[in-house]
Amino acid sequence: MKAIFLDFYGTVVHEDDDILPVIYKQVQATAQVECTTDEIGAYWWKAFSTLFYASHGSQFTTQRMLNVQSLAETLLHFKSDLQAESLNQEQLAHWRNPGIFADSIPFLHSLEVPVYILSNIDTDDVKAAMKAHNIEVTGVITSEDVRSYKPRSEMFDEAIKRYGLQRDEVIHIGDSLISDVQGAQNAGIKAIWLNRKGKLKPQQITPDYECKDLGEVVHMLEAWI
Repeated sequence: MKAIFLDFYGTVVHEDDDILPVIYKQVQATAQVECTTDEIGAYWWKAFSTLFYASHGSQFTTQRMLNVQSLAETLLHFKSDLQAESLNQEQLAHWRNPGIFADSIPFLHSLEVPVYILSNIDTDDVKAAMKAHNIEVTGVITSEDVRSYKPRSEMFDEAIKRYGLQRDEVIHIGDSLISDVQGAQNAGIKAIWLNRKGKLKPQQITPDYECKDLGEVVHMLEAWI
């Protein structure tokens, strides 16, 4: 094992899970269409996912823009007069200054091989979040760099090429079964699923390894590095 590829949000720092329900409630309170907060969340996620999977190459759009566009579509659907650009400010601010998991810094300090962060969030936001927590790694590649999002292979391929690695010399660690596990595996790279929340694994996805936290990952890596 010559290097670690590492997801960032949900793996090293917290996702925006606590902020989203607040947005759903605000939409529900102003909606002219009767709806539940679950329905709002599901519609927004579907709208975002549709834009997300179409965003690559010449059609690439930053994560911030995808967020605003999909939220605006959701507000229109539920007939809310709120403005997406102001409604999601707390969420976007979180991307720049998220909370950090207690095991993240000890994990990074324990590694003796290069660590490269591979993130779907925009470059400026990732770098701001890293600065907020004094996180230093060997390299960072974002969706903006490759005009593509995980689980597509471009980010993994660029990391292999840019850092002069072979696919069997690295392992990718991330919390998303689709973006991180399937994405890495489709690019010919083994993946550790970081299952912090104890989620059930669907039958159609098989991580190479599964760990409940980064401390467990350290013990696993010690046998390889």
